[in-house]
Amino acid sequence: MFVDRVEIRCKAGDGGDGCSSFRREAHVPRGGPDGGDGGRGGSIIVRADTNQGNLAGHVGHRQWNAQDGQNGMGSLCTGRSGEDEVILVPTGTLVKDADHDFVLKDLKHHGEEFIVARGGKGGRGNKYFANAINRTPKEFEEGEEGELRNVILELKLIADVGVIGKPNAGKSTLLSRLSRATPEIANYPFTTKYPNLGVVSVGSDHQFVMADIPGLIEGAHAGVGLGHEFLKHVQRTKVLVHLVEPDPDDQTNPVDNYHQIRKEIGLYDPALLERPEFIAISKSELADAEAAAELLEEALGAPVRRISAATGHGLPELIRDVNNLLMRIAEEEAATEAEAARAAAAAEKAPAPPEAVESEPMDLDNPAPAESTP
Repeated sequence: MFVDRVEIRCKAGDGGDGCSSFRREAHVPRGGPDGGDGGRGGSIIVRADTNQGNLAGHVGHRQWNAQDGQNGMGSLCTGRSGEDEVILVPTGTLVKDADHDFVLKDLKHHGEEFIVARGGKGGRGNKYFANAINRTPKEFEEGEEGELRNVILELKLIADVGVIGKPNAGKSTLLSRLSRATPEIANYPFTTKYPNLGVVSVGSDHQFVMADIPGLIEGAHAGVGLGHEFLKHVQRTKVLVHLVEPDPDDQTNPVDNYHQIRKEIGLYDPALLERPEFIAISKSELADAEAAAELLEEALGAPVRRISAATGHGLPELIRDVNNLLMRIAEEEAATEAEAARAAAAAEKAPAPPEAVESEPMDLDNPAPAESTP
């Protein structure tokens, strides 16, 4: 089962109470206060883990509670802190505040974490309340309550390449041919109910992650056919491979089908239209494939590849060119990050501008006489 959205309730642990206690020993009959502090309550932490495939493991676990801190004790002993509760999620998970619907954290990298509910502080023992007037205070502090927060966990798959197209265009077949992914494949629309990820190896030195996005239909940008659930997984991709079926079963036109998919992703997120795209006629082994490719090239004024997941035709060239483009994008991103780091370092080293000094206004009608030099 693939789950990419769950809502959970997180209750951090309460801090332990401080202790009201006095030192009592045989040789110290009137000892001072020695109440220890309460322990800190445990926090609820969401942590990204590449070993997590999706959020299915959290469907039956909606309530998360961290451990309370223990109360302080005599002899200045601090109570034990409550253990944190760690929720493991896939990389690419958005942590949202469910009550106000805004993003708290985008967990993009393995090991990255976010505290969604912070444990309460432990209360202070009575030793803190001793003063010159009251040397034997009985006051102590109660521990703070741990935070309570309703959270939405929403997964947006992190893939380098997104394969898009209408239902039954051959997306899952392509992914299974290029990687070890085993998506469900059948000769009818909407076989794929959720995105599948596969690692595509390029020689012995390079690889990239490819995702087949379930078939998009008209109105997908507005949620038709679970369009929202599918399109959000395209947003993190760097390159798109757009598959067009040469002879659709519904007798539609390949050119119209191409424009329909572009329209849907543009209405969902205009930035996706700027994403680099490889256009390919799938199933090039079919008799009508070449005519469809030429028709598409003439209509779009762009190169259209002929590929076949069944025979392997055109796939080595597609993999090579996609990988080369991803390498160029990575180099550009690295250069941009390096330039930003240099600019930040230069800004830290730059001297602060001199403070402006406000001068007294000059009376132009009665200027002060110049001082004479002896």
